[in-house]
Amino acid sequence: MTVQQSLPRPKSRTHTIAQALKEAPGASVTIMGWVATKSSIGGIKFATIRDGSGYIQVACKRDRVPSQAFADFEAATKESAVAVEGVIREDKRAPGGKEISVAGFWIISLAEDWPITRSAVKSRSSFLYDKRHLAIRGRKASAIIRIRAEIVYATFDHFVKNGFTLISAPSIVQNAVEGGSTLFEINYFDKKAYLSQSAQLYEEAALAALGKVFIFQPAFRAEKSKTSKHLTEFWMIEAEQAFADQNDNMRLQENLVNAMAERVLTNRSEDLKTLGRSFKFPEVPFPRISYDEAREISIKKGVSFEWGEDLPTDGERLVSKEFDVPFFITGYPLSARSFYHMTEETNDKVTKSADLIAPEGYGEIATGGQRIHDYKELMGRIQKQELPTESFEWYLELRKFGMPEHSGFGIGAERTTRWMCGLKHIRATSLFPRTISRVSP
Repeated sequence: MTVQQSLPRPKSRTHTIAQALKEAPGASVTIMGWVATKSSIGGIKFATIRDGSGYIQVACKRDRVPSQAFADFEAATKESAVAVEGVIREDKRAPGGKEISVAGFWIISLAEDWPITRSAVKSRSSFLYDKRHLAIRGRKASAIIRIRAEIVYATFDHFVKNGFTLISAPSIVQNAVEGGSTLFEINYFDKKAYLSQSAQLYEEAALAALGKVFIFQPAFRAEKSKTSKHLTEFWMIEAEQAFADQNDNMRLQENLVNAMAERVLTNRSEDLKTLGRSFKFPEVPFPRISYDEAREISIKKGVSFEWGEDLPTDGERLVSKEFDVPFFITGYPLSARSFYHMTEETNDKVTKSADLIAPEGYGEIATGGQRIHDYKELMGRIQKQELPTESFEWYLELRKFGMPEHSGFGIGAERTTRWMCGLKHIRATSLFPRTISRVSP
């Protein structure tokens, strides 16, 4: 067979790989992507190309392509950016059951020797995160990123469908929401300020204007913890709604997580397979146990703590292993909660709050509760806890102008992703994780 010596490189692609895989055999396609793998069998050269939408095998025969195309195919290194023209054909041995029979092949950008090798990874435990800017190209890393994105898409769809308005809150704040010991202090034009731990206080202001609000934005905690569920910078999904009590709040959370799981299982099934992950679909309503019941389970399993303390990480993990779907731990003591939580009418030491716990040992993914809406009660709580009243003047003033009962919660995007992906450490859920020991790349 006589072929041309060269062909002009296409200026654009006709298909993504995902689209190409849907084409019938015989269809002509042009794709652009990166070389993931290369191999050869006899006189046929193979490569797997990825483009973010999927992977496809391409097959190249010397006597079927221009000489320059075959030379480029042989020269292309792992992670080189390339363009491929060819015809779709069925091949059960190929990923997705189809491959492209190459008619044209061009190197767009030749990659140097790929530094992420087995020996390099074994050389030090931090290698993959030192090379995170390259490691995110891997099958598992990109699968996690897509699943996290699906969780976010489901969040927006669910809130919009249910009448919530998206707002944005400041990341630079004057006071703590969760606790002063975990604040990142910054010099703000010679004034002391902090990076936000939560948008909750601003959401409470916005709900009086909009009724139901939500955010998706970063939060920062200067918590010196090296556990598998802590990051110093992470993304929070938070919501607040007026005229809603704690029961309404828990229903909102479980319906949201249900919607997230449904979307991930439907749209990201191949990514879950890549991770070797399956999880039980969480039907609503979720199970509920009390703080006292959780404490009893923890103590029986060898992790003791005093009533009034927050559930320790190890205790939480052990309690979590008792369930195969998410569940609520309700009725946390006031001593383990922030100043703004309402308490039970019959017991002022127990709050109308709950943690949403992921199963299988993954632990807390969300915290929520009913907020104090009465001015005098909130002022009394702030004074009793010896908090700086002047820092909360505007937050207190909200209670003077028609603040109804209301509730809300915050759920961590990364913690939810960790559970759904079945990951050992939360850092794998972040594109570029920030921990107490990592601030680069």
